[in-house]
Amino acid sequence: MADPATASENNEVRRIQMLRAAAELIAERGFADTRIADVASRAGVSAPLVIYYFGTRDRLLVDALRHSEESFYAAAAKSLADADSLRARLALLIRWMCTPDSDVEEIPGASGLWLELWSQAYRNDEVWTGRVELDERWRGMIVDAVQAARPGEVRESVDAVEFGLEFSALLDGLFVQVALEDPVVLPAVAYRIAMRFAERELGLPPAGPGS
Repeated sequence: MADPATASENNEVRRIQMLRAAAELIAERGFADTRIADVASRAGVSAPLVIYYFGTRDRLLVDALRHSEESFYAAAAKSLADADSLRARLALLIRWMCTPDSDVEEIPGASGLWLELWSQAYRNDEVWTGRVELDERWRGMIVDAVQAARPGEVRESVDAVEFGLEFSALLDGLFVQVALEDPVVLPAVAYRIAMRFAERELGLPPAGPGS
């Protein structure tokens, strides 16, 4: 199998068109039932052209999620920078993972893409590599949020990297429950669980009225 085409200014619009088509189809049907031909049909291109740009269906899954996450991280970085406290930044992180109707722009069905990525990564090295990259970026956002805390906002003994590992694992688990519409783990319940964990581990001061 030849290597996929290198992204360039000339082909970026067409690549994005195919990535969005792939993301929507995978979210709707699942990875197993999404064919290259289906992606090509929705994008209005030929199947050989999709293969030319992405090489394999596995690569298409990873790149579709990566493309979706780019828009998320661009908007998320600005929102986090505007937050006036660590608690506010943590609240944003939790809501993005545990609230279905997030106000941060993503491709429709991005949560389904994550579920498919985790499932495929268990058996596929190419998808596993993409998962590692994306998960590291997510954990890095949590670590950055903690390290930006003002003096006195967290206990001095807090290890931001360790907290990032623990908190991301908790949020991932809650995300799955919410995405699968668990009748007990509702978004509001998931939010409370995650915030209580953060308060306990970081030594956050009590929340003010309305927090």
